[in-house]
Amino acid sequence: MQKGHDEVWNNCLQIIKDNLGNEFLYKTWFEPIRPLKLESNVLTIQVPSQYFCEFLEEHYVNLLKKTIRREIGKGAMLQYSIVLDSQSHYASIQPSEDKYTTANYPVNVPLNINSSPTKDFPNPFILPGLKKIKINSQLNETLSFDNFIEGDCNRLARSAGYAISQNPGKTSFNPFFIYSGVGLGKTHLAHAIGLETKKNFPDKIVLYVSAEQFVHQYTDSCKNNSRNDFLQFYQMIDLLIIDDIQIFAKKNGTQDIFFQIFNTLHTSGKQIIITSDKTPAELCDFEQRVISRLKWGLSADLQSPDTNTKIKILKSKLYKDGIEMEEDIIEYLAYNISTSVRELEGALISLLAQSSFNKKTITIDLASEMIDKFIRTNVREVSIEYIQKVVFDYFNIPIAKIQSLTRKREIVQARQLAMYFSKKHTKNSLAIIGTKCGNKDHATVLHACKAVKNLYNTDKKYKAWVDDLEKRIAN
Repeated sequence: MQKGHDEVWNNCLQIIKDNLGNEFLYKTWFEPIRPLKLESNVLTIQVPSQYFCEFLEEHYVNLLKKTIRREIGKGAMLQYSIVLDSQSHYASIQPSEDKYTTANYPVNVPLNINSSPTKDFPNPFILPGLKKIKINSQLNETLSFDNFIEGDCNRLARSAGYAISQNPGKTSFNPFFIYSGVGLGKTHLAHAIGLETKKNFPDKIVLYVSAEQFVHQYTDSCKNNSRNDFLQFYQMIDLLIIDDIQIFAKKNGTQDIFFQIFNTLHTSGKQIIITSDKTPAELCDFEQRVISRLKWGLSADLQSPDTNTKIKILKSKLYKDGIEMEEDIIEYLAYNISTSVRELEGALISLLAQSSFNKKTITIDLASEMIDKFIRTNVREVSIEYIQKVVFDYFNIPIAKIQSLTRKREIVQARQLAMYFSKKHTKNSLAIIGTKCGNKDHATVLHACKAVKNLYNTDKKYKAWVDDLEKRIAN
């Protein structure tokens, strides 16, 4: 008596499961399949989509060939029934052949991740056909490595990102987790990696998506009963960039689908890039299994740029716009704007606008006037470098002397004052202040602060210096 299609397929599944040895891959690519009929040694199975069918052919053809031969016999054939828009499209497969032969597929395959016309997040994906997939990568062409200025604040992250773009998915930096505060360049770096990868590997599918956009698409796929299409689409990306993943907090469904996508991409050697305003360990309301995956590769932070990097950023921006500016004005901006690259560029734009609209020459006075207005509407954080410059200029000592090993009284005194004001006016730790003020330890910084306070209370001339410096730094 001939076995029924259910029994044959269940037997096939047991063989497939044993051979795969991977529960996740089995659940993703074989559990959704449904047996429909078995006639004349032809087993018909139903698969959710055309992409699903093609993925099986590309990755599991030999396993399917061996399995159905074993269950049905040498002349066994497998036929797909592809569910699409309430219609079935068939593709016949003969396991005895070296290659599968398939019927022609429809020209256009819509992926209704977000079909609602009223949403603010339109579907960015275009799939004219599964043989030649074209996807809008959503990368910003202006955010390239060419204008991502390297400095001590970002050298590790930039170097790792560039290495990824030369060999995506094949380095140990997978996933690559970039974290920083607002406006320090994590989105810029993510776009730069995507653009460089596309340039080096034109055939690879690269996609940038904000976490908010991802959440909306997933929510719509659930409403439209197209969750499988959503999952399968993201599982075919070669380099996936998700920006601001902290938005996934408390969204268990989104985290679950991301977990599945992550596992498939990582297992397949595809590259994943994540950005966040927190480290993986600091992400709140995330499932531990998701946090565990985010820790697998490299986590790199982008810090506030030092003065030299800020000067390079300003000069690059001016050069690109074809504008000349005196060196002392550029330095003045770099020393006085310290919170982020975005704010630094905003200050430069404001200065250029004031000069253009009011027909004024750009001078230190105009820059000072602009910064006063700019900082009144933004939280100001004085930088260690700015404090060092003010203090050493006050005593007419070259700023380079702060790193020297000399024990000359005037240099030691200036260094101590720089440490004191850095502790008072910045949020930096004692260790960071010490490192930037002559590579000293935190105990030296504490000693310096005590020395300044003692001299302030006992030496009138020294007290006048400190009061005068306080006005210059605070104002």
